[in-house]
Amino acid sequence: MDNDFITLIQYILLGLLQGFTEPIPISSSGHIVLARELFHIETPGMTFEAIVNTGSLIAVIIIYFKDISRLTKNGFRYILTRDQEAKSDFHFILLLVIATIPAGIFGLLLNNSFEAKPFIVGITLLITGVALWIIRNLRGRKGEKQISTKDAIIVGLAQSVALFPGISRSGATIVASMLLGMKQDTALRFSFLLYIPISLGVAVMSFSDIVGDESLKTLLIPYLLAFMASIIASYFALKWFMNIMAKGNLKYFAFYCFVVGTLVILFLK
Repeated sequence: MDNDFITLIQYILLGLLQGFTEPIPISSSGHIVLARELFHIETPGMTFEAIVNTGSLIAVIIIYFKDISRLTKNGFRYILTRDQEAKSDFHFILLLVIATIPAGIFGLLLNNSFEAKPFIVGITLLITGVALWIIRNLRGRKGEKQISTKDAIIVGLAQSVALFPGISRSGATIVASMLLGMKQDTALRFSFLLYIPISLGVAVMSFSDIVGDESLKTLLIPYLLAFMASIIASYFALKWFMNIMAKGNLKYFAFYCFVVGTLVILFLK
């Protein structure tokens, strides 16, 4: 079979894998590490990660576009007119900014310094599974208006933990949010609106590296296909996960993390 065709298929599958696992609490970065190890796929530099993460970002923006539009409109409205009806949305924006700061700082300091080995991914998947198991039956009472600055800082710190390969970003933030007493839909919305600024920041910072990447000339089509696959997979995975959250079935993700984490530790070292 033609090597170029095989490369296309590999990148499409990796894009689908990253896109599907990004919104759900099982760690997209961890699964990419495992896929590379199992199928001996090499993706040079950080270009692939930046491109497919941007695909997931676009999917999240599409799904939460109404919330983003409302928050933006009311945020500016409060700044310009001090309209009290818009104050709660302005306050929510400030909480998102505060929660973004820890991951931004740690991301710059650590600069992908963690070595992404399958064994480490196995351990962190087990940790993710335990965290999901702990919150499986929680039903909080806090809505958007009840979230405090302290809550935002704690969720932001939880997002920083996801810098470890195998720790799910959505899982870490949702677990922290629900432990703080947020309702499931509030925890989900806060988690994914929080994903937007951090992911956008990564995309902007990666732009110059992508443009200067020599592999872009030969892998442009595979990158584009992986990008499109990531958008589509992330969109449907997030819609599915929203339904799972509404039904309170997080325990199944915990089971998945336990099984995969154990298998990785036993067979991929």
